[in-house]
Amino acid sequence: MFKHIIARTPCRGLVNGISSSNLGKPDYEKALEQHNAYIRALQTCGVDITILPPAEDFPDSVFVEDPALCTPHCAIVTRPGADSRRDEASLMEPVLRRFYQHVERIQAPGTLDAGDVMMVGSHFYIGESARTNAEGARQLIAILEKHGMSGSVVRLEEVLHLKTGLAYLENNNLLAAGEFITKPEFQKFNIIAIPEEESYAANCIWVNGKVIMPSGYPRTRDRIAALGYEVIEVDTSEYRKVDGGVSCMSLRF
Repeated sequence: MFKHIIARTPCRGLVNGISSSNLGKPDYEKALEQHNAYIRALQTCGVDITILPPAEDFPDSVFVEDPALCTPHCAIVTRPGADSRRDEASLMEPVLRRFYQHVERIQAPGTLDAGDVMMVGSHFYIGESARTNAEGARQLIAILEKHGMSGSVVRLEEVLHLKTGLAYLENNNLLAAGEFITKPEFQKFNIIAIPEEESYAANCIWVNGKVIMPSGYPRTRDRIAALGYEVIEVDTSEYRKVDGGVSCMSLRF
């Protein structure tokens, strides 16, 4: 069960965030409305929410998942793979120290975006990607093992982040899209395959028995609901324009 959520209000610079899409620039006012709706969805899940102020120097700072990883036993300040996001990690450290006695750091030359990390119990799957390199993954595994947890590396071939195409919904249920449907590392799970045309919906979050997912993906919604979860849909269209999804906008621990 999660007790705490950390989120950050998007800054106006979001319109200039990193993007690999051809969907255009976000509309800031609409993005702000969508973020407020996202926070309201989280509030229904029985958690305490800490909302950080906008960080105007960092266009992508609403995506708090990448510069920090929260585990049951420690927090890790990462070293994001994109140069423009590198200093976001320092913004997160004092916030994490409010909640954690043990705060670790990924050091150069390692890079790690926590959007590449999926927690399943006390084990963490780490995507080796354009943003997370082998050294960053090695350092993370060492930190996890120091605190009685474990990690393993999954090499990505097609997507930006591991959690672009995966979401663990607890109870052995794993949403998977694209390359992850057939990866041998995940065959022990009950895989719920996401149709290619709804692949964006693979990025969603389990929060205390409820699943928050992007709106507009009815086949995925129905498959999640069929597993017995209460599904909450939120519009994240403006965040998709800057490579963001449901999981990116909060830290859950």
